[in-house]
Formats: sequence, structure tokens, C-alpha cells
Amino acid sequence: MELRTAKANVASEQMSSADLLAPYDAVMLVSFGGPEGPDDVLPFMENVTRGRGIPRERLVEVSAHYARFGGVSPINEQNRSLLQALRAEFERRGIDVPITWGNRNWTPYMTDGLRAVEGATRVLAFVTSAYSSASGCRQYREDIAKACVTMGDDAPVVDKIRVFYNHPGFIEPMVEATAAALATVPNDAEVVFTAHSIPRSMADTSDYVVQLEDVCALIMSRLPDDRPRRHDLVFQSRSGAPGQPWLEPDISDHLRARAATGVSAVAVVPIGFISDHMEVVWDLDTQARETADELGLTMVRAATVGTDPRFVSMIVDLALERAASVRGEDPIRVALGSRGPNHDVCPLDCCPMPSRPGAPR
Repeated sequence: MELRTAKANVASEQMSSADLLAPYDAVMLVSFGGPEGPDDVLPFMENVTRGRGIPRERLVEVSAHYARFGGVSPINEQNRSLLQALRAEFERRGIDVPITWGNRNWTPYMTDGLRAVEGATRVLAFVTSAYSSASGCRQYREDIAKACVTMGDDAPVVDKIRVFYNHPGFIEPMVEATAAALATVPNDAEVVFTAHSIPRSMADTSDYVVQLEDVCALIMSRLPDDRPRRHDLVFQSRSGAPGQPWLEPDISDHLRARAATGVSAVAVVPIGFISDHMEVVWDLDTQARETADELGLTMVRAATVGTDPRFVSMIVDLALERAASVRGEDPIRVALGSRGPNHDVCPLDCCPMPSRPGAPR
């Protein structure tokens, strides 16, 4: 490790800051997207669920959730904040590179993001999903490829940064957020880690659950309070066809089951999300909290990483790591736990899409 570090330092010293991202000449933040006003909500939901057999009644039901927030998804402003923080961090390191933003399901779309860096020949994409799955990784890669096809000869080469679930830049802020939440509840409070549910058929062909379990263990082992404390991994935001099996237990079902055993307090930790977007402010802060209140259960919710400086720095570090690898160097690939860093280039058969309809909203 010391030899590799020395080699990496020598290589860095021989390059100017502006060249550290070579051969990439642009970075794109890639996210899910969300409506910007009431008139956008139903068209957005139709984009998300097109071809997946989701009943229109379900779309109308979910659209009503957005109405509680004026028809505006919080994810858009959160992405703008992350974009601003990324630009500042690249500038702080002396790396002058255009940073753009493209979504899967609403404006700005990925084609918009790529056209915003017209002339770029190779773009590095950071996807705001920390885990491996068909919906959290493969579909983003496929949608990036479709955007490039749409652009034709003007399209750059686009590479995706590896998933970051076990990177200290993600884990350390989540440890701090979990500890802060636990400090506000009784000492016997349980920890409830939560992530977006996906179809079981999708989970069976990816490392999604294993990676989530790894994050749970990494956080629990690093809490400053080392007293024995129960923790569970649960799921939320199910949105598939009614007869399709999805990952369980649902968070509200879990809260009911634990309250029935006498549990009086929980700290909910949304490890499946990097910011307080709709799945957090509705499914947790609204629905799960209503369930907890009905049960007389004290519930606090830990913060997401958002624009924590450690998380923003992680994104830049991963970009530089990938660039160094493409240049044929041997960068130090940082990861916590025993699973190590994930692959840079996904195998062709990685995280295949399930045959049945349905996917997270």
C-alpha cells in the first residue's frame, strides 16, 4: 500500500491539476428527475412507469403525494445544490471542467445534459444511486447509451463512476447522522435502516441486498455508542404491479410489528437515498411518521448525506480515480469493509432487468 501510494503521489506531482481528469473533458450528474410544478406531475409519472403495466389509478394516487408539496419534487433543488457544490470542489482542486446535469425521467434529460457540454469527447457520469441493481445502475447505463444514440455523431463517450455504497465519503456522514438521531431518543431505541424496495426478481440478480446489509454493518460498527442495539433493514416506496413480489418488510409493517413487542422508540436511517427527495419526505417523514404516531412510537429520522463536504469530495475522488485507471495508472481504490471497491466497468450480464413489469418510482 505504501509503494502504491508513493507511485500515485509521483504521478500526481507530474501532472497539472487541470490534467488530473484526462481523458475526460466533462462531468455529468445523472439523477432520477422530478416534476417542477403541478402540470408536470402526471406526465412525469407516465414517463417513470411507461411500459410497466402500472394501473393509472396508482399514478393518480402517487401524483396526490406531490400535490402536498405544490407539485414540485424536492429532488430538483437538491440536485442543483449538489451541482453547485461539485463545481466548487473541482474549482478548489484547480480542475477546470464543465459539469452538467441530466435526468432519467424529467427535464433536464440526459440528452439535455450532454448537449450542454457540446464539444466534449469523453464524459464521466456520476449517478446518484449508491447501489447495484437493474433500476439503480443498469437502467441508468442503458438510458445514457440511448441518449448518446439520439445525439448521433455529436455524442461523446460516456463512462459511469462505480457505485459508492461502501466508500467512506458516504459511510462516515451516515454514521454521524445515525449517531445524531440516536442522541435524541431513549437508550433502548432500535435502528431501522431503510431503502427503496425493488422487485424480488431484480434483487435476485444483483448485489443490492448484500450491499445494503454491508452498509448497515459498517454504520453499526462505527457508532460512538457501542452498547448492544438491535437494527433491521426494511424497505419502502413499493410501486410495482400488485401481484408482483417486492422486497419486504415495508417500513410501516415493521413499525407495527416492533411496537407490538413493546419497542417504544426507533431511529430511521435512509441509507438508500442521498438526499431528502420525495421518497424521504413522503414515505418516511409523512407516512411512516403517521404510522409511528398512531402506534405511540417515538420515531426520529436521520439526515441524508446531501451536500456534506465529505460526500462531495468523494465524488471528485471517484472521478479522479476512474480517470487515472483509464490512463493506465494504478490508483488507490478506497472502500470500507470486506467487499472492496466495486468494478468500474459492469459486465454485460450485470444486474439484468427482470422479465416482469414494475420498477421503483
